[in-house]
Amino acid sequence: MERHIDMNEVSDGKLYGVNDMAKVGCDDCKGCFSCCQGMGNSIVLDPYDVYRLTTGLDCKFEELLVDKIDLQVVDGQILPNLKMTGEKDCCAFLDANGRCSIHALRPSMCRIFPLGRIYENGSFQYFLQVNECKKKERTKVKIKKWIDTPDIVKNEAFINCWHYFLKDVTGKMPSLPEDTVKQINMYILNAFFVTMYQSNRDFYEQFDERMKVAKEVLKELL
Repeated sequence: MERHIDMNEVSDGKLYGVNDMAKVGCDDCKGCFSCCQGMGNSIVLDPYDVYRLTTGLDCKFEELLVDKIDLQVVDGQILPNLKMTGEKDCCAFLDANGRCSIHALRPSMCRIFPLGRIYENGSFQYFLQVNECKKKERTKVKIKKWIDTPDIVKNEAFINCWHYFLKDVTGKMPSLPEDTVKQINMYILNAFFVTMYQSNRDFYEQFDERMKVAKEVLKELL
């Protein structure tokens, strides 16, 4: 999701890499789940998030659509996001005690919070969102440890590839016929989300295979 923000207003003025330390430690969010409610459709999922959920919960993408995630248009693309439910508008995966029921499988946007990503020059860095987390007394934690994702180098390469792939596709959409845009949207949704990933295979290999095919298919449409 592309956002145009003033970094001076939302960050501490620094950019971080995975080996840097940042004030993100929140004492295990004890007694707080503010970042898990009232988020609307802003927690957008990427293919690795869906891989984690479908393989970890042993379910299909369509099953998640029943009551856990929604589809929305993000910068011209149809993408899934976590669903907010109930009177308190809480994440559908939050339990009765205000704790995450899928913590080990949580999406990347949840993992990096209160960090954000800024994309520049074909890559990205992290920044600390100083106004988002309700916990005021936070401790410094190494960002790699905070994100808690295996194969962090592969993961960042995937995130970068996915972001700039979508950016390239959506940048060309305004000049395309409506039917072609719809065709592209449905292709990307089915190729990267609906079609099941194999739990016994490396995700990144499967993603690379799908991306290679997608670029050839979309070359004919863009």
